[in-house]
This record gives sequence, structure tokens and C-alpha cells, in this order.
Amino acid sequence: MADGLIRNFPHDGVVTINRVVIKPEYTIDDVQERVAYLCENVKTYHSTTGFVGGFVCLNSGNVSNEGSTVGQAVESEMKGKEALIITFWKTFEEHEASHRSETFQPLFENVLECCENGNEEIAYDMMWAGAAYSAEEAEAARLAKETAA
Repeated sequence: MADGLIRNFPHDGVVTINRVVIKPEYTIDDVQERVAYLCENVKTYHSTTGFVGGFVCLNSGNVSNEGSTVGQAVESEMKGKEALIITFWKTFEEHEASHRSETFQPLFENVLECCENGNEEIAYDMMWAGAAYSAEEAEAARLAKETAA
């Protein structure tokens, strides 16, 4: 996977997902600032010890009626109060070691102060990742499918 979705992410890497539900007394800005410090710490101290990349996303409130099979929701009740912190690691053991770091723990505690759901971080083994085709590649793929059918 030389041109994978996350550059340098091994095909057998680990993805961790933290679901953060923001306490009513905190704002998105509060959480975003605390998470930014935490992410900067991970990049600084763990880029050479297993960390490959990551991202943080906020629930936009949109619910896909085309992709959902649980009714026709109009808007997620978690809009603006739920965030996902998703990180990519070479191994689970390297991820765990990062959490034991003394520079990480105080920043992690600061983020947890904002969370009404505590924290549960689940690790997943990567099964597939890929980027979109270029326009030329997409056309070639469509042609190949039509020819083979």
C-alpha cells in the first residue's frame, strides 16, 4: 500500500478511536484547545515510536438517510457535542506505551475533564484503506468493469 490513505501507515497497523461527549459546561473551543495540546504532544514525542497520524472530527448533526437503516432521522442529537479522536499506530503496544508517558498523562487528564462519558478507547486492526481514484484511474476502472461484464 505505497499510496495508502494515511502515508506510511502499515497494512497491519492499528487504529484507535476515542469517543468524547462534551459536558454542557464546556465549549467546543475548550475541547479543541485541550485536544490540540494532546495531539501536538503525541506528534512530538511519539512520531518515532509508533505514531503514524490521526485526526479529530466533530459530529456535524447530519444523518445520512441514504446510508442509515435505522429510520429517517433529520439531525443527530449529538450535533456539536460529540467528537471522535482517531489515531493510527504501527502496533497496539506502541500506542499503549505512549499513554504511559509522563508528558502525555497531564494533557490527557485535561481532555477528560471535558468528557461527560469518561473515556473508552477502542483499538481496531486495519482491514482496508484507500484513496479515491484520479479521474483517469476512475475512467479506466469503469471501462474495465464494462468490458469484463
